[in-house]
Amino acid sequence: MMDMEKIYLITDIPGHSPQISRLLSMMNYARFTTLAAVKGLAVEDLDTLIDPEGNSIGALLLHMAAVEYAYQVETFEERDLSEEEKIEWGPALNLGDEGRKYIRGNDLDYYISRLNEVRKRTYDLFQAVDDDWLAREETFWYGKQANYHFMWFHVFEDEINHRGQIRIIRKKLNGTD
Repeated sequence: MMDMEKIYLITDIPGHSPQISRLLSMMNYARFTTLAAVKGLAVEDLDTLIDPEGNSIGALLLHMAAVEYAYQVETFEERDLSEEEKIEWGPALNLGDEGRKYIRGNDLDYYISRLNEVRKRTYDLFQAVDDDWLAREETFWYGKQANYHFMWFHVFEDEINHRGQIRIIRKKLNGTD
């Protein structure tokens, strides 16, 4: 999915329309930097809470996958998460106490696999739509109109935000605060 030779190019991706290619290019770069931020972390590092009310790195990684999955369901399938999906993804979407309780004990490969599994599905789903699909509008946050292009921008904007949190947590783990 990620062509490392083109990681710094916002460009066409075979099998995808031009605007979708650019969106995926930006999502790929965000993911590239996220993976660099967590490289080499052990289970203990992934589970550490630097603030008892905060989130672990593992929870933030799973949150990224959960957000992307939820937007797949909302925009491509035009539905809310099922009860089964809420059980699977709820702790990662909600974070907080629920995330702290249930998202623990996984190694880095687990989180990377979940991220990759969801991203592969994103790529597959985006092959079935074109740039006009990105302009589709619906009522979104606070009753305001948003288009799918904004919603998918939010997917990687959310990842970038949480990657910043991950970097702060990692600095504190390393004592380089």
